[in-house]
Amino acid sequence: MDVNSLVGTVFSGLSALVVEDVADGGDAIVVTARTRDVAVPCPVCGSPTAKAHGYHRRTVADVPVDGRQVVVHLRVRRLACPILGCRRQTFREQIPGLLERHQRRTVRLAGQVSQVARELCGRAATRLAGLLAMPVSRSTALRHLQRLPLPRREVPRVIGVDDFALKRRHRYATIMTNAETGERIDVLSDRTADTLEKWLREHPGAEVVCRDGSATYAEAVRRALPDAVQVSDRWHLWRNLCDKVQLEIRAHAGCWATINPSRPGGMREQTTRERWNKIHDLLGQGVGLLECARRLSLALNTVKRYARMPEPQALRLTPAYRPTLVDPYRDHLRERRRADPAVPVTHLLREIRDLGYTGSANLLVRYLSQGRAEGDRPVTTPRHAGRLLLTDPENLRPKETALLEKITAACPEMTQLADLINVFATLLKPTEGNDLKLTEWITTARAAALPHLHSFTNGLEIDRLAVNAGLTLPYHNGRTEGVNTRTKRIMRQMHGRAGFDLLRHRILLA
Repeated sequence: MDVNSLVGTVFSGLSALVVEDVADGGDAIVVTARTRDVAVPCPVCGSPTAKAHGYHRRTVADVPVDGRQVVVHLRVRRLACPILGCRRQTFREQIPGLLERHQRRTVRLAGQVSQVARELCGRAATRLAGLLAMPVSRSTALRHLQRLPLPRREVPRVIGVDDFALKRRHRYATIMTNAETGERIDVLSDRTADTLEKWLREHPGAEVVCRDGSATYAEAVRRALPDAVQVSDRWHLWRNLCDKVQLEIRAHAGCWATINPSRPGGMREQTTRERWNKIHDLLGQGVGLLECARRLSLALNTVKRYARMPEPQALRLTPAYRPTLVDPYRDHLRERRRADPAVPVTHLLREIRDLGYTGSANLLVRYLSQGRAEGDRPVTTPRHAGRLLLTDPENLRPKETALLEKITAACPEMTQLADLINVFATLLKPTEGNDLKLTEWITTARAAALPHLHSFTNGLEIDRLAVNAGLTLPYHNGRTEGVNTRTKRIMRQMHGRAGFDLLRHRILLA
């Protein structure tokens, strides 16, 4: 291959120019080039001309080669228009597809910088671009990012609406997606009903709107699209049920906790019992919650939590112990201490070392002093009990299934709660007729002595049409939630330093 062919291969992107020389500039490869001697149309009247009025020099950067920057010293012509009456007597020729007006980078290099900035934004894009031999400042990277045109998407038939936090508990925004494909449609600067209503009126065409249980979004859709079908997301329905189930489990802790008692003598349990007695003694004397908190030097929310507890055992927690070298010899230690409660620790240490124990004596002493050798099973916490109730029975191990049966049989209310959970879980698979089954479920739930579940059924009735659509139609807001998850990654990259316009631009380009 000759030199001209090699240059044409390596610098094929500069084929619109005449490459005159390629030199080694140390950190960069210097290319000397000029435009071709061809006629160019006048930008005003369109008359072609090749008459050169003068020459200009431009220095532009091109995509790197061999890990080094490429600098192009380009000579362009200033041409004279052949039409005497033309408003532009002279003009500088442009190179479409290679170099834009007033730019210091070729089109393809600018495109690469834009894509890096699209994925990483400012400072991170600057660091990566420097490693790729196309250095830019963070401000330049942001300018290239903002020049990228936003894709134009038609309003789909099924849209998803959800909010995300710009500043948690202070400012929120709304994201609109195609609920069937997950494509971003638009991002609104807040989550008010007026803003969403205005957007829906300006962008008609949606027939189905998937949303969470937000009354604000429901009202906006009702006002802007009265004929649209609103679909309540099934994940949010299940999540709301889980929260209420957890409250019911805590309320009945005095029933199910007896089937799996804690080990006596725990300092936390003793403190919990003493605090519960003090608070209930004061409440029995007519002292208010705020005064109880002041007298006992406790937080008001702590006093409220203890005041709602019928029994002090409700705050028992499972001891969080890490696995140790003593665990394989637990049964041996338990049997020896049951047969001889006064057996010395040194004797136990000698025996388990004969069995293969390689740990220290201090580890054994700490293991025994914590009571881990005597306990038959750990304490079941409300969270653990809730997980067992809310998990698909097919995914439970035999030991967990046995414990679940004991928990549900602890009292009639727990049995009813387990049955209601199982029936509602079957409704979350969209099927024709689930709306009628939901009516039966609500009737059964209200007949049970489960007050927290009653509030859940009230919420279902308030948004009943959307709930019926969520349980009978195949649409959901899952893809919108996925977009929200990726939006959080974008916000973490930006570290809260950019404004809403740049954030919206990146979300819609993602």
